Amino acid sequence: MPPRRVITGRSQEPRKRFAEELRKLRQERRISLRKLGDVVGWDASLFSKMEQGETIGGPEVVQALDTFYGTQSMLLVLWELAAGDQTQFRAKYRKYFALEAEAVSIWHHTAGVVPGLLQTKAYASTLMESGIHQGDELTRQVKLRLGRQERLTGADTLGFRSILSESVLRRPLMDPAQWREQLEHLLTMADRRNVTIQVVPHSGGMYALSSTDVMFLRLTDGRVVAWVETSYSGTLVEDTADVDRLQLRYDRARDLALSPADSRKFIMSTLEEAQCETST
Repeated sequence: MPPRRVITGRSQEPRKRFAEELRKLRQERRISLRKLGDVVGWDASLFSKMEQGETIGGPEVVQALDTFYGTQSMLLVLWELAAGDQTQFRAKYRKYFALEAEAVSIWHHTAGVVPGLLQTKAYASTLMESGIHQGDELTRQVKLRLGRQERLTGADTLGFRSILSESVLRRPLMDPAQWREQLEHLLTMADRRNVTIQVVPHSGGMYALSSTDVMFLRLTDGRVVAWVETSYSGTLVEDTADVDRLQLRYDRARDLALSPADSRKFIMSTLEEAQCETST
């Protein structure tokens, strides 16, 4: 059987193709994300994340977009393919989870969201339900994520360093009380002897990891592996040379970050701003 010919030049990856189609349709209509949100009835930030591939949204959102764009069920079909691709995405995670359980220390950088090991239940639930998880599956996935946090708080704790882009702290939850809870949780975790949290402020400018999430795991045999995650996929990096190159980028990001003490002050300032906004 001859190989499939690529005619459109569009991505063949389900999640990426779905995001591309969403951007294409909106741009053809010459409508802003804010206007789309007003017309269709969902927050503009959700459509932004869908177009960037950070989430695929739920079927009811996609059906509403099909109706708005007059695309019949095309977007829903693409959504189903993207949702099915999640099983492959989860399979990639299995080896990573096994290595994480073996790790004696972890250091991490995140560009957009609070890392799973530092999330509150409300934050994890909000993040997951904006994707494809609903009902019992959502409950199960949140429970699994929170269970992983025992590596930081249980009897056999590991060392954990997380470098957060300031963008993480400028993207609040819609519920002010839940957002304050998440910020307070970051401060509580930062007080633990085995946890270090640092913030790279926007004033540091662009840097090599400014759009990349990466996790380094130091294993019991002394090896270091890395997990690099984009908005729609993840890759386990085990080659020593590749890990070293990522480590160099991480070290440069750490050089730009505030000290742990100043990072704590920064998070406290963000919390105070959130409290003031609620009281006004």
